[in-house]
Amino acid sequence: MSKNSWCLSGTLVVAAGCAVLLAACGSRSKSTQETGQNSSQIVGAGSSFIYPAMTQWASEFQKSHPGVQINYQSIGSGGGIQQVKGGLLDFAASDAALDDAQLKEMPAVVQIPESAGPVCITYNLPELKEPLRLSPETLAGIYLGEIKNWQDPRLKKDNPGVKLPNDNIVTAHRSDGSGTTNIFSTYLAKVSPTWDKKVGKGISLSWPNGLGGKGNEGVTGVVKQTPGGIGYVELIYATQNNLPVAFIRNRTGQYVKPSVASTTAAIDAFSQELARDVRNPIVDPPASAKDAYPIAGLTFLIIPVHPKTPAKGKIVEEFVNYIISQGQDEAEKLLYAKLPAALQHQDQNLLARLNTQNNQAASTSPR
Repeated sequence: MSKNSWCLSGTLVVAAGCAVLLAACGSRSKSTQETGQNSSQIVGAGSSFIYPAMTQWASEFQKSHPGVQINYQSIGSGGGIQQVKGGLLDFAASDAALDDAQLKEMPAVVQIPESAGPVCITYNLPELKEPLRLSPETLAGIYLGEIKNWQDPRLKKDNPGVKLPNDNIVTAHRSDGSGTTNIFSTYLAKVSPTWDKKVGKGISLSWPNGLGGKGNEGVTGVVKQTPGGIGYVELIYATQNNLPVAFIRNRTGQYVKPSVASTTAAIDAFSQELARDVRNPIVDPPASAKDAYPIAGLTFLIIPVHPKTPAKGKIVEEFVNYIISQGQDEAEKLLYAKLPAALQHQDQNLLARLNTQNNQAASTSPR
């Protein structure tokens, strides 16, 4: 049998070969032995960035779907991707979209944007009475290890008239494969040629310095416990832990606070690019987006085209449909940015085409 591949809007890829077909057939044979109870248990894992929203989505969805159980584990985007690759999940969530090369190594999946949020720079400087302000150059210098003390002249330039402590800087970063790291490093690689050359971007990096923490929870913990600490986390983690967040200078020259509104402005700034490919990064928006926060990203649901059972596939589709429609209001309450109407429409098209492919696969599969 020949191998084939096809793509939906750059995000839906089927890589079919003998091994994949055998695995799919084995999965279907096994599915006939599953109980109705198991068919109502949906397992997802991945992004800790989206974990607070995912917990709320699951809770609300289950209220209107008695008997359905959605179990989502916050293991990092990298872990979620690997578990989908191994056929262990009904869906994953990632803050890093899979590119074309990565998709060739995966089973058939569809990627659907589910929400967006800012990657905040939080810090442990109790003496500081005003929000910390950071330029792109200063932030990159801190994480490169070039700026080692809070009294550094570059920090003073960003914060004129502010009394900064004479403490050493301790950076915190993710120790696990992380989509949050991908968003943050994609930003640093775009604004700092030195970072791009020495470190690069991705879900896992070789960090120049600092302490690692697992998940957004781990980085938050490192910052809270480390005087002079600084780290990158999703907004809800900083808010719930009463940690301050830095204002980051965008291309307009404005120091912008991470928020729902400033993230929405970043999404809007890339509307044309997202219309062509929903995987387009939304970091470092152009100068025309004066109110945009520069370190933000979309999160993605990664859904196998061939579900473990038809019943599980139907539940996952209904859950995804809820997330990209009514669920957007729930996400906004937790400080995530709602997807714009145009992007929600793209999501609905991807979901509908996924459903079509599922039906075609089911009707042509050997029994």
